[in-house]
Amino acid sequence: MEQTRQSQLDNPQKTIEMIKKYQFAFQKKLGQNFLIDPHVLDKIINAAQITKEDCVLEIGPGIGVMTQRLAELARHVVTVEIDKNLIPILEETLQGYDNITLINQDIIKVDINELVDAYNGGTAIKVVANLPYYITTPIIMGLFESHVPVDNITVMVQKEVADRMQVGPGSKDYGALSLAVQYYAEPYIVANVPPNCFIPRPNVGSAVIRLTRHRNPAVETKNPELMFRIIRASFNQRRKTLQNGLNNSPELSYSKEMIAQAIDSLGVPPLVRGESLTLKQFAQLADWFADHPV
Repeated sequence: MEQTRQSQLDNPQKTIEMIKKYQFAFQKKLGQNFLIDPHVLDKIINAAQITKEDCVLEIGPGIGVMTQRLAELARHVVTVEIDKNLIPILEETLQGYDNITLINQDIIKVDINELVDAYNGGTAIKVVANLPYYITTPIIMGLFESHVPVDNITVMVQKEVADRMQVGPGSKDYGALSLAVQYYAEPYIVANVPPNCFIPRPNVGSAVIRLTRHRNPAVETKNPELMFRIIRASFNQRRKTLQNGLNNSPELSYSKEMIAQAIDSLGVPPLVRGESLTLKQFAQLADWFADHPV
C-alpha cells in the first residue's frame, strides 16, 4: 500500500478537485452528500474501533475519502457503491491499496452474509457508512434481521433518526425504530454534524451513531416476530391508547377483552399509551399473548 498522506483525499480541496476532474454530477435521487470535514472523519474512524484483524464493510464510499483511511487500519475493506459514475473515480483513488474489494451494486440487493463468508470466513465484520438518508432504516434493520454477523455499525444518519434510535420511553422521538435498534444493539451518538461538513450541503443536520451489536438480544421473548407486530401496532397511531392501537391493528386478531387482560398483566393503567412502555414490557406483553393463543 504505497500511499502517502499527501495523496489522500481527507482535504476538502482535493475532494473538490477530483469531482471536477471527472465532471461528476451529484444525484439527488441517490442522496449523495460527500463528507469533507477531516475532524468528523476522525471521529467516525475512532468510533468504529478498527484493528488490523478486521474486515470492514463500507456502504456508499463516494470518492473513497473514508475508504482510504479504513484500508490503512483494517485487514480488508469491502466497499459497495451503487453509482456506476463513481467507479472510475474510486479505481483511481484506491489504486494504491491491495486490501480493498470494490463492488458496484445496490446494497439492498447484496447478500451481505455471502460477503462475510467470502471475505471474513463468516466471522463478525464492522460496518461503516455514510448512508443516503432515505434508506437508512431499511439498511440497518436489514443487517440486524438477516442475522449478518456484525460487531458494530458506525453510520452517518439524519440527526433526528439518530435521536430516535437512542431515546427511551416517554420521549416524542421514542417509537418502533428505537425499540427495534435497542433490541439488537447498544446505540451511542458519537457526534452531531452540521450541514457545512458536506458537499453539497444537505438541508438537515446529521449525526454519527455507533450501534454495538448485543451478543444476545436485549430482552428474551418467546416470539420476537409477534413482539414487533405489537410494537408496530402500538405506534401506528401514536395519539391513541395502547389498547386502541392493538385493537385497530390489521396485524393482530385479539379481542378487546384479551387486550385489556394483557395490558392489566403488566400492572400499568388501562389507558396507557405505547410510548410509555419499555422494551421489556413489550416482551412481557408478547409473551402473555403467546401463552393465550386465539
